[in-house]
Amino acid sequence: MARDEMSRTNRNRDRETSTTKPKPTSKKKKKFLSKKRVLWTLFFSTALAIFCALGGYLFIMLNGEKLLLENGDKLTINPTTKVYDRNANLIGELSLEKSDPVDRADIPDLLVNAFIATEDKRFREHSGVDLWAIGRAAVKDIAARSMVEGGSTITQQLAKNIFLTRDKTFFRKATEVSIAVALENDRTKDDIITMYLNRINFGGTIYGIKAASIRYFGESDLNKLDLWEMATLAAMPKGPSRYNPLRNPELSKERRAIVLQLMAEQGYITQQEREEAAVVDYNYKPPESKQRYQAFIDYAIDEAEAKFGLSEEDLNIGGYKIYTTMDKHAQQTVEDAFADSDNFEKSVDDELVQGSMTIINQENGSIVALMGGRNYEKKGYSRVDGSRRSPGSAFKPIVSYAPALETGNFSMNSTLSNEKQCFGKYCPNNLHGYSSSISMSDAIQKSENIPAVWLLNEIGVNTGFQFAKKLGIGLADEDKNLSLALGGMSKGTNTLEMAQAYSSFANGGEMREAYAIKSIADKDDETVYKANTKPERVMSEDTAYQMTEMMQKVVQDGTGKKAKINRPVAGKTGTTQSGYSGNSANRDVWFVGYTPEWTAAVWMGYDKPSREHLLKNSSPLAAAFWGKVIEEALRDVPAKSFPQLENTSTPEPEPSATTEPVEAVGGLSVQYDEATLTVNLSWQAVPAADAEYRIFRRESAEADYSQLMTTNLTTAGDISAMPGMSYEYYVIAYYPEQAVESGPSDTVSVVIPDELGTPEPEPTIDPNLPTPNPDEGGGTDNPGNNGGNNGGNSNNGGQNGNNGNSGNPGTPPENPGTPGGPNSGGPEQPAATPPPATAVPEATIAPVDPGAVPTPDAAAALPSEEPIIQ
Repeated sequence: MARDEMSRTNRNRDRETSTTKPKPTSKKKKKFLSKKRVLWTLFFSTALAIFCALGGYLFIMLNGEKLLLENGDKLTINPTTKVYDRNANLIGELSLEKSDPVDRADIPDLLVNAFIATEDKRFREHSGVDLWAIGRAAVKDIAARSMVEGGSTITQQLAKNIFLTRDKTFFRKATEVSIAVALENDRTKDDIITMYLNRINFGGTIYGIKAASIRYFGESDLNKLDLWEMATLAAMPKGPSRYNPLRNPELSKERRAIVLQLMAEQGYITQQEREEAAVVDYNYKPPESKQRYQAFIDYAIDEAEAKFGLSEEDLNIGGYKIYTTMDKHAQQTVEDAFADSDNFEKSVDDELVQGSMTIINQENGSIVALMGGRNYEKKGYSRVDGSRRSPGSAFKPIVSYAPALETGNFSMNSTLSNEKQCFGKYCPNNLHGYSSSISMSDAIQKSENIPAVWLLNEIGVNTGFQFAKKLGIGLADEDKNLSLALGGMSKGTNTLEMAQAYSSFANGGEMREAYAIKSIADKDDETVYKANTKPERVMSEDTAYQMTEMMQKVVQDGTGKKAKINRPVAGKTGTTQSGYSGNSANRDVWFVGYTPEWTAAVWMGYDKPSREHLLKNSSPLAAAFWGKVIEEALRDVPAKSFPQLENTSTPEPEPSATTEPVEAVGGLSVQYDEATLTVNLSWQAVPAADAEYRIFRRESAEADYSQLMTTNLTTAGDISAMPGMSYEYYVIAYYPEQAVESGPSDTVSVVIPDELGTPEPEPTIDPNLPTPNPDEGGGTDNPGNNGGNNGGNSNNGGQNGNNGNSGNPGTPPENPGTPGGPNSGGPEQPAATPPPATAVPEATIAPVDPGAVPTPDAAAALPSEEPIIQ
C-alpha cells in the first residue's frame, strides 16, 4: 500500500507540473511574404507601371499634338511688359523686335552647326527628348536640391517658346516634352532647327536669327557672316543678356571661345579656324536709335534679372508691370547734359571722351537717374556699373578721414602731419607744397596727399579697408596698402558704388543699398516682387556730420568750387594722372557730392586711355558738370538744409592778431622749362621768416583764379600746365602769427607751346561750365616707388615693417612684404589688372592728385589729385 500511495503522489505532482509548463510553439510559423504574394505584387506593380506609361504616352502624344495645333503660330498671348517711373507714369514698353522668318536654305550649315554643337549635340539623333541629358540633369538637380540644369533639347526649347505660360512646374515641363515629341513626329529636323532660330531670344527684345544678325553685325544676309560672328550668335541662348556683345563684349568673347571649342571638338571646324575666330574683337556700332530713359530702363531690366530671378525672356513676354524709382525730370536732365558735347572735353580723334553719372535719393536708397555713357544705345555698354576706374582723391573721405573720425581719436580740427616723408618705400608727394602740420579740415579742402596717407597709416590700413568695404566699395585683398588713401585700387570703382558710399555721409551715417525697382506686378496686376531695403548704420551720426562740414568747405572754397549751386553742397573731387613720364595730363576726373536731398557721382575719361587719349582738364570739369546737372534736376524739389547736431560746434576762427598792413610779395617771375614740362615761378621773400606763400593760377578761358598750391619756399613748379594753353599767376603771402594775408603780387603770364612749338586750340567748353583748374591740394605719388609696407598703427611707436621690392609703376611687386608694426610705412602701389571690356589703358600707371595719385594700368589707375590727382 505504501508503494501505491507513493505512486499516486508522484502522478499528482506530475499533473501539477504539467499545468504550469508553457505550451510548446508550433513548428510551422505563418510566413508574411509568401512566394505567391510576391508574384501577385510584382504583377500588379508591373500592370500599374504599364498603365501609367500608356497614360503618360497618350497624354504626351494627344496633348502635345493638341497644344501644337492650337499654339503653333503663337509666341505669347500676354501684353507687353511695361516700365513706369516713380510716379507710375509709363516710360517704356518691352515690345518684341522680330524680322521676317528665314528659310532653311538661307541659313548656312555652319551657322546651324554652331547652335547644335553648343545647345544640343545629339539633336540629329534623339526624338525630341534626350534621355541621357535629362538623366544627367536630374542627378545634378538632386545633388544640389534645386534646379541647376535643364537638360532641354533644341526641340524642347522651341516647345517652351510656343507654350503659353512661364510657370516652372513639373506640369509645364511635361507639357513641354509632349510638344517636343509632337514636333519631332510632325516636322523634319531642318524644320525644327529653322523654327528654333526664327523664334529664339537674342538679348533684350531681339527675337530671331536674322534680327540678331542685323542688330549685332548690321548684316541681313546670314551667308555673309564670318565664323566668329556665327559663334557670337550661338553663344547667346545660354544667357542672352549676359553674352550680349554690345553690352558685355568681353564676356561675349569668352563665351564665343567656348562655342568655337565645341565646334572644333565635334569636327565642324579646324583648330586653326577656331584659333583665328577666337581672337577677333567685337567693335561693331549699330546705328543710333534715340529713346528717352533707355539707360534707366536697361538698368532696371538687369536688376529684375539679378534680384528677382526673372529671365530676360520672362520679362519680354510675361506681361509684367515694372515700377521703378526714376525721376523723369532728373533723368531727362542727365540725358540732355550727356547729349551736349560742350559739356565734355573735345577729343583728339573719333574716340569720344566718355562719362558716367548716378544720382541716388539718400533717404531711401532709390536711384533717381543714371547714364552710362554718351550716345548710349539700347542694351549697350553701361559705365554706371560696367566700368571700374581709380577714384583718385575722391576716395580719401571713404578710406582715411571718415574711419579716422570713427576711431574717436581724431576730429575735424585734429592736427595731421603734412611734412614731406616716406612710409617705408612708399613716398607720396604734395602738389601744393608742405608744412609741419595741417588741420584735417584744411587737408580735405586743399586735397593734400601726405595727411591722407599719414592718417591711414595711423589708424591702420585694414581699418580703412574694412570701412570702405562696409560702404559698398568692391575691394580686393591686394588693395590693403597705403596707396589706397589716394584711390590706388587694383580694379577701381564706378559711379554707382561711389554715389552709394557718399549717400551714407548725406544720410547721417546710415546707408541703404541702391535700387532701381520699387515693385513688379504680373499680368493680373498682382504684386510678385517688392523692394525691401533696410538701412544699415555704417558710421556714427557725428562722423557723418563732421564729414559733411568739411566737404562743404571743399565746395565753398576748395578744389570743388565749380560744383557750387543755389543749395548746400558737400563733396570731393578726384583725378587720376596719366602715369606717363613727363606727361601731366589725366586719365580720370571725378566729382562725388551731395545736397540735403540727393547724392550723385560723375566720372569722365576715355574708355581706353593711352598717350594720345588723355584729358587736358582736371576734376573741376567734372565738378562743373555735376553742379549744372544737379541744380536743374532739383529745380522742382523743395530745398532743405543739412542737419545740425546738438552739442557739436565748429570753433570760430580766432580774430586777426593785428590789422596793420603786411608786405606783399614782390619780384614774381615765370619761366617754362621744356625739358621738364614745368612752369617755374620765383619771387622775393617777405620779412616774416615763417611766412607761407599761396600761388594762384588762371587758365586763359577761365573767369576766376584758383589756388594752385601753398609752400614755405620762394620758388614753385607747376607741372600740371598743359601744352597749347596759356596761364596767369600771382602770389599772396600769409603771415601765421598775425593770421592775415597780404595783397596779391603782380601777375605774370606764360604760354605753353604744344608738341610742334605752337599753341593748339583749347577744347570747346560751355561758358557756363568754367574750365577746370588744378586747384586741388595734394601731391603726386612716385610711380617708381612700389613700397611693400602695409601701414600699421603708429600710436605706440615701433619699427618699420618689411619693405617690398620696388618695381615699375602699376606692376605687382615681386615681394609685397608683410604688414608692418607701428610706424610701418607705405604699401606698394596696387598692381594693375586688366580693366573690363572697352576700358583697358595701354600703359601701367599710378594716380596723382593735387593730392594726386599715380594710376594703375587698368581701369583702376592709382589716383592723383588736381592737376595730378584728386
